[in-house]
Amino acid sequence: MDNDFSCPRLNSNPDGLANAYIKRAINDINLGKVKKPNAIWLETSGCFGQIISLLDAESPDVLYFLKNLVNLTFLGTISGDEGEVAYERVMALMDTDFIFMICGAIPKKDNGLCTRVATYKGKEITAAEITAMLAKKAKHIIAIGTCACYGGPTAARPNVTEAVSIPEFLGRNDVIKLPGCPTNPIWSLGTIGYLVSFGIPQLDSDGRPIAYYGKTIHDLCERRPFFDKGIFAQKLGDSECMFMLGCRGPKTKADCPRVRWNQTEFWPVGVNTTCIGCTGPDFPDKNEPFVHYGGV
Repeated sequence: MDNDFSCPRLNSNPDGLANAYIKRAINDINLGKVKKPNAIWLETSGCFGQIISLLDAESPDVLYFLKNLVNLTFLGTISGDEGEVAYERVMALMDTDFIFMICGAIPKKDNGLCTRVATYKGKEITAAEITAMLAKKAKHIIAIGTCACYGGPTAARPNVTEAVSIPEFLGRNDVIKLPGCPTNPIWSLGTIGYLVSFGIPQLDSDGRPIAYYGKTIHDLCERRPFFDKGIFAQKLGDSECMFMLGCRGPKTKADCPRVRWNQTEFWPVGVNTTCIGCTGPDFPDKNEPFVHYGGV
């Protein structure tokens, strides 16, 4: 097809909003207006793609985040401690103000024994036990990733571990949700920056920051003009709108077309695959098959 209806990238500085929050927070910390917050990032049951996503962040990168924005007491993947020493580092924060970040769902089967995160003084500590304990003390709770927010792939059928999301497990509606499989590091770092300087950001009815989840993929997609003109891709690799191939963009809220990934131009539709709706509560079970003919 000769006609080119595609849109240019919507924002020449797509990470600008999150970076503004982060820089403001660090400036406030340096000026003594706020204290650098203590933080714990717990991994429960899942693939922990959120951690890999964080480690791949470039602007800001993870070292900048760790040095300037938070006192991150525990993050299992990169922790230098192990065993009881690591567990005691976590316990040392219990009587302080801290941000509790958590990725992964919580298995409930067999009293949570499907996921054990520590052994302390001969006692096995389950993900369920430590999550409940930290949540009671935390100043803010951030569920990072679709497993933490909605159950996601960890709770996908047949869900043999009876896994549930963090809000469901805790029975709370004040958990800040940052869904994604994985979550873009811009969303997590930007949200933490906002929390430090301003407190809880404006959230939608589902507990997601409107700054990142306020519009659908469809609203922001560079292929939207093709949809408006009724021009659709017939197969993967075609350059037109992929709605008829089952793209979940019209019902999926996230700004992936704007922020993309790791300072590149890449995101799912940009590399010729459909949006599979990974930031939504229906992922993955109700979104399958991820590619099919006939629209969403």
